[in-house]
Amino acid sequence: MFCVIYRSPKRDQTYLYVEKKDDFSRVPEALLSGFGKPQLAMMLPLDGSKRLVNASLDKVKASMEEQGYYLQVPPPLESLLKSHLETAKKPD
Repeated sequence: MFCVIYRSPKRDQTYLYVEKKDDFSRVPEALLSGFGKPQLAMMLPLDGSKRLVNASLDKVKASMEEQGYYLQVPPPLESLLKSHLETAKKPD
């Protein structure tokens, strides 16, 4: 199984995986409008020969089979304020 990966021009570190190049027929319209015009990033085999950086191969494959696409979003930003408040509460 191969997938085609597109980069979002609107959202940093957000990628859309689809089964066929330029086939967004199974991707919800609301998702596409928030994603922006997909920019081709790469094509990738999902046979385990290449490691995915920020996604689980099993999750990608399952989502591709069930939904026809996989959306990779960046991990949540660390709250520096929260970290500071937690360290400030600790006794010396």
